[in-house]
Amino acid sequence: MPIVPGLRSPYLKVGRLVYFGRMLDKIRLHARGELPAADYGANLGKGFDNRCCSFLRVKYDELKTQVLSTTLTDEQLLAWAFERGGARTDEECEIWNGFMMKRGWRDAGAEVLAQRIRESRLEDKPVMTMFDYLDFDEGRDPVAAKAWQG
Repeated sequence: MPIVPGLRSPYLKVGRLVYFGRMLDKIRLHARGELPAADYGANLGKGFDNRCCSFLRVKYDELKTQVLSTTLTDEQLLAWAFERGGARTDEECEIWNGFMMKRGWRDAGAEVLAQRIRESRLEDKPVMTMFDYLDFDEGRDPVAAKAWQG
């Protein structure tokens, strides 16, 4: 995939959650026509976006509307999601983060991860998870940055 300015690493947290900020970036970039449709368009609201919205118990389309029709910060949007879908405990957030950061490592996503690594010709990179894959594929090095420690 191409490097997309303004699309953050899935490892970066908003509040207590990984990935949420990336989903917000994708919504905003897509609305401005700055998210390559061929690489990202078909998966908007699906995959990890859908998992994140399910975790928050909000509908993707409602979150998208909130993102695009307000000037709320990322933290305020997360607070809106918690108000709408119910607050999450620290333990629930820790489990969410752990699951997401390890997706593709010795689990049901491993086959898809291996396929994506091959398709993107990243066999020479130390890709262990889908988050690693996304970062390497978009020109970031999560291993050197120890992104999972953030």
